[in-house]
Amino acid sequence: MSVIDPGGDPAAEPVVADDSYLRAVTAATERAVAAAEPIESTFDGAGRARHDEIEQSVLAHADELVGLSRDLHAHPEEGFAEHHSVERVTGLLRRHGHRVETELGGLATAFRVVAGAGHPHVAVLAEYDALPGIGHGCGHNIICAAGTGGFLGAAPVVESLGGRVSLIGTPAEEGGGGKELLARQGVFDDVDAVVMLHPFSHDIAVHPFLGRRQVEMVFHGVAAHASAQPFMGRNALDAVVAAYQGVAAMRQHLPSTDRVHGIITEGGKRPNVVPDRAAALFYLRSAEPGPLHDLARRVEAVAAGAAEMTGCGIEVRWDRNPAYLPIRHNDTLAACWARHQSRRGRTSLPRGVVPEYLTGSTDLGNLSHRMPAIHPMIALEGENLALHTAEFAAAAGSATGDRAVLDGAVGLASTTADYLADAALRRAVGDEFEAAGGALDVTTFFG
Repeated sequence: MSVIDPGGDPAAEPVVADDSYLRAVTAATERAVAAAEPIESTFDGAGRARHDEIEQSVLAHADELVGLSRDLHAHPEEGFAEHHSVERVTGLLRRHGHRVETELGGLATAFRVVAGAGHPHVAVLAEYDALPGIGHGCGHNIICAAGTGGFLGAAPVVESLGGRVSLIGTPAEEGGGGKELLARQGVFDDVDAVVMLHPFSHDIAVHPFLGRRQVEMVFHGVAAHASAQPFMGRNALDAVVAAYQGVAAMRQHLPSTDRVHGIITEGGKRPNVVPDRAAALFYLRSAEPGPLHDLARRVEAVAAGAAEMTGCGIEVRWDRNPAYLPIRHNDTLAACWARHQSRRGRTSLPRGVVPEYLTGSTDLGNLSHRMPAIHPMIALEGENLALHTAEFAAAAGSATGDRAVLDGAVGLASTTADYLADAALRRAVGDEFEAAGGALDVTTFFG
């Protein structure tokens, strides 16, 4: 409830949301976590001795990796502008004798470094873009440092295992679609599997991430004097409000895994002029590619209806940046990750233990429909941590973030080594990928 003070200014404080539901979800999740069975892998992988060697190699770089994470955290950069971050990580790699390919795929802040040759080929992925205002509220400093450590840990054993490991720096995950842009340039054409991690509130081997599309609706009306001749106008603001309300009414009839959220970005200049232009931006999310197609069709119909009822013209602009597909996880490879996290004192949970609606979207989904992929979550300590918050950013730059860097680096390096070393594991990973539908033509999927 707003309160008007004697000076006529509304009170600035919003109503604080009741947290009873959040507390109930937290309590239920804690019970489910306590009862969860650990994930087991039945494959030999690279063997205990080699994993010991990998762990020692990663820990030998511990100070550098933690220092890299802290440096990126202190210098957050938004997507496609991560110049300091790339300079720091590539400088570290060069100091260890690796040749770095920069401006990969035509992107100024993408890079690649390779150890070994031939196939099988595993790509470890690094992200390093931050969010405006809150910095590394998604913990990409941890993703970058852990990925770098995963590469440095795996590189010394690649020659004895055969095949190749690469570290690929992928800019602009937060909406820019750097991985998809690199894929369109052929960067991943000879990659057999991709591995990366993401910090979160829990350790989870497999957690869903939703597909996402962006749509901008621009309505064109007719300007008129809002008092003298309103009948000569066609109100673009009315059209955008009708579209917003139409989308809101549609939400009741969506699958529980779907999400639609939007903002009005333009609504006119002055109240006494009928707005001749108004615009809104919506994000659409779904757990499966097919339903995401259908959701887009329904939202577009709402926009057309709003234009028709108000007499306005309409432009519907889809995906200024690449659309994101939902992640297709490879459970076989994720089980290897879980085994190696247990060596580091972590229990990496199976799917469904932590509520699956606690999620977002990522461009890793696009790669996961081209080749087998894992995107496990690694826990940071803190009460009710949520992605894209100042609290999560603080945790990502603290001691709990440092631990995640090292544990994650060991997990990525060891999982990579398992894939390179174990032909039976590779066959099982490939069979699972094919059973899920095989490679998708991601570039043309949305038309």
